Amino acid sequence: MNESYRIIQIDDQTWRVEDGTVRVYLLAGAASALLIDTGMTLKNARAIAESLTDKPVKLLCTHGDPDHIAGNAAFPEVYLHPDEEENYRAFGGPGTICPVREGDVLDLGGRALEVIELPGHTPGSIALLDRSRRALISGDPIQNGRIFMFGPARDLRQYLASLRRLQRRVGEFDEIWPAHGDFPVKPELIALLATGAERVLAGQVTWEPGDMRGKPIRVYDVGCARFLMEQ
Repeated sequence: MNESYRIIQIDDQTWRVEDGTVRVYLLAGAASALLIDTGMTLKNARAIAESLTDKPVKLLCTHGDPDHIAGNAAFPEVYLHPDEEENYRAFGGPGTICPVREGDVLDLGGRALEVIELPGHTPGSIALLDRSRRALISGDPIQNGRIFMFGPARDLRQYLASLRRLQRRVGEFDEIWPAHGDFPVKPELIALLATGAERVLAGQVTWEPGDMRGKPIRVYDVGCARFLMEQ
């Protein structure tokens, strides 16, 4: 059981759990609670969540990459975008998938969370808009760290289109809560990431060679973040 995590309370019904370089969130309402991802090493993610709230805890995954699903086996069901199932199962994602799509709302009891589709990093990446906190829980696509864009089904053009759609909604949230990098970040980061992606696609950013688990990659530093691409 991992004991290296840190629990940080955001408010009386909201927590983030720092699991190395990745973080997960627990959001509680009057009726239920939602755990967003289970991290990289948190096999005990459900137990952690249930120690923080007396509300029944359900699970949603922003996407199916292995650093977001370590503790999923403790849950019989997971909310996940249907376009993400192949990626999720490829990394051993267990349980029954409860599909969620653009515009769906998960009501925790006085706390409504709207699903926003952000494909590109993975086919079914999603974010959640917490209107009660004016916060966007963004998963991997919106962050100021490293954004993985190599491997099967990653698509930088689709990612750019997601960013442009999201830009039209920046008046709906004041903060972004990412899964990696700094916490929180400002909505202005979305435009910076979009400009960076455009410059990479136009061949205007010089890349540096990198290595990821023995695989050679290209690292594009666009100032606000780094895109990791196929070599």
